[in-house]
Amino acid sequence: MKKALLLAAGLGTRLRPITNKIPKCLVPLNNKPLLQYWLENLTKAGVEEFIINTHYFNNKVEEFIENSEFKNKVTLVYEKELLNTAGTILENKIFFDKDEPFLVIHADNLSFCNFNAFFDTHEEKKTKCDITMMLFETDTPQSCGIVELDKNGIVQKFYEKVKNPPSNLANAAVYICNYSIFKFLEINKKDNFDFSLDVIPYFTGKINTFLNSTYHRDIGTLQSYEIAQKDIKNLTKCNKNM
Repeated sequence: MKKALLLAAGLGTRLRPITNKIPKCLVPLNNKPLLQYWLENLTKAGVEEFIINTHYFNNKVEEFIENSEFKNKVTLVYEKELLNTAGTILENKIFFDKDEPFLVIHADNLSFCNFNAFFDTHEEKKTKCDITMMLFETDTPQSCGIVELDKNGIVQKFYEKVKNPPSNLANAAVYICNYSIFKFLEINKKDNFDFSLDVIPYFTGKINTFLNSTYHRDIGTLQSYEIAQKDIKNLTKCNKNM
């Protein structure tokens, strides 16, 4: 996997007051910005180029990248008005290669896993499935996108934040996409174009899955952030390279 889109333009309202002065993608975990974990982990897995969308405190993201070891690998795109997830993917179509799958990641999550195994999972079924979705087992399924799978691990149903979800297998908002998805995006382009609500339902039956059994957490609330702070310290003790 050569290229990745890191979605990092959100306002982070649920993380206030932490995000009163910094964007959510730069909140510190064990004294390291969240975005840095993604850049480090994916670079180690062989990703060569990144595109990152910015909006809220875009100047701070620009400063972070300029002073990082990744500045020659990163293209920043400023969104004056937020395009939402699917809109951002479509807007940056030119960045991606026609013959290569690419990563789309909500960079306000924290994720550790064998990314090369994730890539291999997509490679195995890329002719039958246009998307591979990373999954994790959540302790709060009502606040996540929950999937139902067939015996081959293909998404058959998708429930976005419903009151009584059928399982705890949740969408990690980390995807590998074939370039072919742009045909759908171009035909169905609209305002507030959302990947979870508008794209995933269309591709149901053609979405492969990979279960991240190592670690994944949405750093979306103060409570989740505090849990992640404790978790990352424990993970770091087990792996001094983090």
